Amino acid sequence: MKKQLIASLVGGLILFLWQFLSWSLLNVHASEFQYTANQDQIMENLAQHLEEGNYYLPGIPPGTPQEEHQAIMDGNIGKPWATISYHKSMEMNMGMNMLRALVADILAAFFLVWLLMKFAALDLKTAVLAALALGGASYITTSYLSSIWFESSSIGYLIDTVVQWGLVGVWLGWWLPRN
Repeated sequence: MKKQLIASLVGGLILFLWQFLSWSLLNVHASEFQYTANQDQIMENLAQHLEEGNYYLPGIPPGTPQEEHQAIMDGNIGKPWATISYHKSMEMNMGMNMLRALVADILAAFFLVWLLMKFAALDLKTAVLAALALGGASYITTSYLSSIWFESSSIGYLIDTVVQWGLVGVWLGWWLPRN
């Protein structure tokens, strides 16, 4: 059990450190957030018209009969659209956010460790490939699918997936087979 806990803690720390590097020093996700000089006017307008929440514009008003949905969507083809995640107040609780992220990363590493411990024969290659498969499945069903529907880039997330899960696979492939 001690081996699995150490494997999970170090694996989670590897995930966490890569995510820190990816989002800060290496700026892998720079293309995901663009700047507009009109941000003050836009935020002022949003504050006047939106409650806190996530929006897809143009949307379908609640209570619209199902048979009208397609007509509304067809009427918006070729027109501008947007997704908005609006919050009334910016809060910078980095400590709690980082703690939650670290716990999530340790838990994700624990799931991989649990799975790898079920393998009859575990070596470095198998651990790396299994880690990449787990990370790849997660990427495909979350970031990539989101990029399909919302026409955004998921390249930064693909880079994250390959690097962080590859590194965790190397760690676990070295650590777990040891006696």
